[in-house]
Amino acid sequence: MTRFKDPDGVAAALRSESYLADHGLSVALFLALSMGRPLLLEGEPGVGKTEVARALARVLDAELIRLQCYEGIDAAQALYEWDYARQLLYARLLQSGELAAEDAIHRLYDAPFLQERPLLAAIRAGSRAVLLVDEVDRADDEFEAFLLEALSDFAVTIPELGTVRSDDGSAPVVVLTSNRTRELHDALKRRCLYHWIDFPGVEREAEIVRLRVPEAGDRLSLSVATSIARLRGLDLAKPPGAAEAIDWAAALARLGYDEVTEAGAAETLGLAVKNHDDLATVSARLSELTD
Repeated sequence: MTRFKDPDGVAAALRSESYLADHGLSVALFLALSMGRPLLLEGEPGVGKTEVARALARVLDAELIRLQCYEGIDAAQALYEWDYARQLLYARLLQSGELAAEDAIHRLYDAPFLQERPLLAAIRAGSRAVLLVDEVDRADDEFEAFLLEALSDFAVTIPELGTVRSDDGSAPVVVLTSNRTRELHDALKRRCLYHWIDFPGVEREAEIVRLRVPEAGDRLSLSVATSIARLRGLDLAKPPGAAEAIDWAAALARLGYDEVTEAGAAETLGLAVKNHDDLATVSARLSELTD
């Protein structure tokens, strides 16, 4: 795995993968990697939390394994499940004699019948993987407690197979994200390093747009970043994030605009604002985005 001497090295590596990290995030990532601790990223939707893990996996030349959390997720859906349909078919072949007992090299509860889920896959892969636990705040308290235990040991005991860990005993790099739909428990936060990602300022967002959409150029990138900042100031239900800024700039550039005009904004507003009520609000105030 790639090692970094300092946070600047992390920032440079991420930039090479088109992710522009500020100094605070670079420090948090450097410490998480060097200390072997999970990193918990919180912030509003659209600030680039998930993309941090994707870019980090590319930088480290590691497999990105994503565990998407949702209401009702349980340990089995995160770790493993047995493939009961294959087990039943296998048992019927044995019972019918189509598969002789001496040719049956697997038990019913053996590795070929195990359906590996993201957490188990990441534990097996160890340092060859970046485990993204996305939107952990959407899971319930019970799953959060299970996750805390799993992140402490990086080993799983499967009753039928024994204890599973990576071949070399290493742990995956772990990035957790939260949109703060609920407050996470202190125990999980203590296990992790913590960093809050805020919406970038205008100059930084313009730099992000230039990096991701080179064809936008300086003028359009700055114009889009300025307009996005104004949109966020309108108290929208879903303020646009960096991903929307990038998409909006790409669309405007493709249509031949070199800045955000009222006409251009009207044509492409759906790329920046993705809520019906917000669209109505912004459509009535388009001139405020471009003056």
